[in-house]
Amino acid sequence: MSDEKRPGEDQGYIPASPAKRTLAWIGLSYMVILVALTTYYFFTGTTLGNLGPLLTVPGLIGLGAVSIVSWRSTGRPGKVPAILLAVMCWALALATLPIGIAGLLSNFGG
Repeated sequence: MSDEKRPGEDQGYIPASPAKRTLAWIGLSYMVILVALTTYYFFTGTTLGNLGPLLTVPGLIGLGAVSIVSWRSTGRPGKVPAILLAVMCWALALATLPIGIAGLLSNFGG
């Protein structure tokens, strides 16, 4: 019975799924943004405004990546919906990026 697995016994290291790892990278990018915004406030005493569009870009890029990774690892959603969702998210991120950069630069104008 030493070779059989017993209930409650540790199974060892089980790596996270690719979708979970992709979501972790998205969370890491938002953490870096939060640290940068907090550091800017501590050094200048002012907060940055008009950042809403810029803060959506990592989420849109990540959602497109998660749809592709999910399709490649589990087969769901289907190939066409996954690719369409990814292309739509990346196109929205590309369209939102100039608006977000303009909002960020509005904080530094005279």
